[in-house]
Amino acid sequence: MFLSEIKTNGTTKKSKKSKKSKKKTENKYKLQTSKRIFDIVVASSVLLILSPLLLVVLLLIRLESKGNVFYVSKRVGSGYKIFDFYKLRSMHQGADTKLKDMKTSNQYALEVKEETTDEECPECKRLGHLCSPILYIDGHEVCENHYLKMKKSSNESTFVKFSNNPRITKIGKFIRNTSIDELPQLINVLKGDMSIVGNRPLPLYEAELLTTDDWSERFLAPAGLTGLWQVEKRGRSGSMSAEERKQLDNTYAGKFSLLYDMKLIFQTIPALFQSDSV
Repeated sequence: MFLSEIKTNGTTKKSKKSKKSKKKTENKYKLQTSKRIFDIVVASSVLLILSPLLLVVLLLIRLESKGNVFYVSKRVGSGYKIFDFYKLRSMHQGADTKLKDMKTSNQYALEVKEETTDEECPECKRLGHLCSPILYIDGHEVCENHYLKMKKSSNESTFVKFSNNPRITKIGKFIRNTSIDELPQLINVLKGDMSIVGNRPLPLYEAELLTTDDWSERFLAPAGLTGLWQVEKRGRSGSMSAEERKQLDNTYAGKFSLLYDMKLIFQTIPALFQSDSV
């Protein structure tokens, strides 16, 4: 739904059921005043305390590799709001050019790009016309035909994971392992895009799959830095299925409050020391 809504040719294709679910969610979402005050106090305090560390990390990122120190992508948050999502850049600039040489080490089938380019796809370039229709994924233009062919040729998997990813910088590996790369999201909290606790904001192509009546309830809750499924994941052994994660998102949407958030925050601290990564 999100991808089809923002095609440059202006055409929109979506089911009545998805449209109804989205409208219902947009109308119901409202953040509690106490939760908003808590978010502002915590986010500003953490940014102030960690600002020296953040400045050092920004300098190290710039010294190790050229390019913007921040990585910005589009995310879908509460009430289906689309916003700019901030992280510290952990990969080399233009890292996606290395993907074609890494197929044998890909633990999944499809190459999903964190940093994409806005160039014409090879097929449209060969035919001598501009790419059409155009999709916008994480803030970048992607030819729909090229995207669908790439997905089909990759056995329709969705994720990409490398055991040793050469695209990640040395400082990038450190800030990922310590979650320091997530600190800029405190700016999202101050802007009102996110909350300290909530359901994780999703890329447009993932949010598009959750607009049915079964899963749209998750968007009634604020987007957050941490949430119920992260605590559950870190506090247990074994993997968590996509269905379990979506169900936990819906569960949080039905009971979120400042008191419940405090409980999850206290559970998050010891869960951080679990070996399972989220």
